[in-house]
Amino acid sequence: QVQLVEAGGGLVQPGGSLRLSCAASGFTFRTYVMSWYRQAPGKERELVARISVGSNPNYADSVKGRFPVSRDNGRKTVYLQMNSLNREGTAVYYCTARWTRLEYWGPGTQVTVSS
Repeated sequence: QVQLVEAGGGLVQPGGSLRLSCAASGFTFRTYVMSWYRQAPGKERELVARISVGSNPNYADSVKGRFPVSRDNGRKTVYLQMNSLNREGTAVYYCTARWTRLEYWGPGTQVTVSS
């Protein structure tokens, strides 16, 4: 079966860092575009970062320079390094995989930025 499992969320102080990972199985990972989305309570879901099949990254303006995304096709894992976190970073973060008309979503991991 297709699985995307996020890990690495938790509580962090403003200015701190977290590294999220997403482990994939059940599909040909290397042919999929991988993305990270986030959704805060009462707010619209937004794209945070995306990495192409060829490992070319794209970022939301709000996180550019702070949240590098990477992928390891051998481990079938995508990562999101979150640095200089602020309260706007509090959200559920979701990993997605897309190839042509196929799209898969993970269950999400909670990130809370608070003092």
